[in-house]
Amino acid sequence: MNRIYLLLSACLLALQAEATDKTLHSPDGKLSVTVSDRNGKPSYSVAYDGTTFLLDSPLGMQTSLGDFSQGMTMTEATGVASLDKRYELPTIKQRWTAYKANRQSFTFSQDGKRRFDIVFQVSDRDVAFRYRLYPQGDSHSCVMLKEATGFVLPQGTTTFLCPQSKAMGGFARTWPSYETNYVPDDIMGKNGEGEGYSFPCLFRCGDEGWVLISETGTDSGYCACRLIGQEGGLYTIGFPQAAEMNGLGSANPGLSLPAETPWRTITVGRDLAPIVETTVAWDVVSPKYKASQTYQYGKGSWSWIIGMDASTNFEEQMRYIDFSAAMGYQSVLIDAWWDKQIGYDRIEQLAMYGKQKGVALYLWYNSNGYWNDAPQTPKGIMDNTISRRKEMAWMKRIGIRGIKVDFFGSDKQEMMKLYEDILTDANDFGLLVIFHGCTLPRGWERMYPNYAASEAVLASENLNFNQSSCDNEARNACLHPFIRNTVGSMDFGGSALNRYYNAQNQPGGSRRVTSDVFALATAVLFQSPVQHFALAPNNLQDAPAWAMDFMKEVPSTWDEVKFIDGYPGQYVILARRKADTWYIAGINARKEPLKTILYLPMFSSVDNLRCYSDDKNLNGSLKTLKLNRKLEVKIEIPQNGAIVIANEKENIQARKL
Repeated sequence: MNRIYLLLSACLLALQAEATDKTLHSPDGKLSVTVSDRNGKPSYSVAYDGTTFLLDSPLGMQTSLGDFSQGMTMTEATGVASLDKRYELPTIKQRWTAYKANRQSFTFSQDGKRRFDIVFQVSDRDVAFRYRLYPQGDSHSCVMLKEATGFVLPQGTTTFLCPQSKAMGGFARTWPSYETNYVPDDIMGKNGEGEGYSFPCLFRCGDEGWVLISETGTDSGYCACRLIGQEGGLYTIGFPQAAEMNGLGSANPGLSLPAETPWRTITVGRDLAPIVETTVAWDVVSPKYKASQTYQYGKGSWSWIIGMDASTNFEEQMRYIDFSAAMGYQSVLIDAWWDKQIGYDRIEQLAMYGKQKGVALYLWYNSNGYWNDAPQTPKGIMDNTISRRKEMAWMKRIGIRGIKVDFFGSDKQEMMKLYEDILTDANDFGLLVIFHGCTLPRGWERMYPNYAASEAVLASENLNFNQSSCDNEARNACLHPFIRNTVGSMDFGGSALNRYYNAQNQPGGSRRVTSDVFALATAVLFQSPVQHFALAPNNLQDAPAWAMDFMKEVPSTWDEVKFIDGYPGQYVILARRKADTWYIAGINARKEPLKTILYLPMFSSVDNLRCYSDDKNLNGSLKTLKLNRKLEVKIEIPQNGAIVIANEKENIQARKL
């Protein structure tokens, strides 16, 4: 028996000794990935500047053609290819992007047969990888039963995660819709509410730095995934819940071979700047079709967020068209029930009236199908190709600019196909698309040229629904620039200047506890190329003139973003540039005032700067300031307050960074 044990031990040691390790470095040499087949199990680790941020983490998968997560050998590694990609994308945080990375492919075989490749791309701040699967014998298709793909964080890491909700729960059984509360500064070893976590997922590795994990490139060829929390700092890729879509449709994606999976992305930073500024979600994907026209983005108004369902009537929408025109906005979003409470004929009248005012319409639709009980109409249209294209032809004829489609509630491959079908058809008819009650966008701004934004967050409607959301508005707003908004446009619909969430702006219902300057700051902090703000016509009379003037000018598309300071859930200060104008926006959720000195090299010491700020009682004002010779300014932001600094347009000396 001892001889057999010694022989087995010797064989195991031999296998370990023969393990193949390959390391791929970023262009600057600081970020690296090491890929291994130790013990017959594909794995990888990630290090930055000598510090390991992901320990040995599993790779591979189990498919209907076999288990390719063990008994594997790395049989080939291609040479390292240098990537230098430049592209323009006006709908994301950074309009002009230069992506430089090193790329290498690793082949894993089993029983002498090539089973899959894993392709890694490593830039100076991001790691991206995906699988490439091949036909096996006479089999040219397979079902992905399970991914072994995982991420092992170092002990002591804390988490900033959004629990995935259980399927078929919530309003009218519309979950999951990525609308649960983030839990900041939590410990590892949990699994959310039992169903894992929604992407993107942020981790703090003690004092060493930060890791953001997400995925991109998901289309009709795969499902959208989540992270499942395990023990020992391990988080693994999870497929959708079987109960989603009333249990119909497979939770396991099917692939026609050869095939490639979506990209998994890992952003690493000693501080939070690489996390906030990353563009990896778009760097590694490509457009799937050409834009049918040059799409127009911009700002708009939205009666529903203040007036709810009752506001969807002809007279109120006329008033909001006039309001958008007065603000210089480009659109009005007409929400649910418009087909019943306004009617198609009068929608045509509204579209014609809006055209005369330079204001286009967006129309709301229910996604429908057998996956929810939401009664809101129009329904029975967006889930059917024939009905959908007929409706879109009508919209094109009367000049509708875009659609907002709601209540999806699944990440299954079948639902990914519906997203893609809606986008593709809408492009044929020149329509922009916003998704609501939906999954996270995964590189869609670049993949689908007419895609505008997605909700996929506990958005502004909840500020109307309950006071607790208002009480936590600042805390949540201090999370989104670090997590949700890092990887995709976020249709939040905020920046309310009503004190109360009702059409009369009188006590009753939810009360806003943040300042007016806070509302201006979130218009800068929250990125989306189409912004339907929660402003109301009465704000022309009851809101400060300086606030309304700012909301008239603030852009909805940006050329550049720079992180300045912050901590998720506590405070955030960042800068965005549009042409020659920089906007510095900061908000504070901590009980104590935020006192700091800002270094602002995008300005000069001779610039006249506009400063919107709050006193300790959250009374806002507009003042002029100048930086000192060190290009610094001392600021103080009270709890639930904000600051916004911008250069005067008539005295522009701002510069790109």
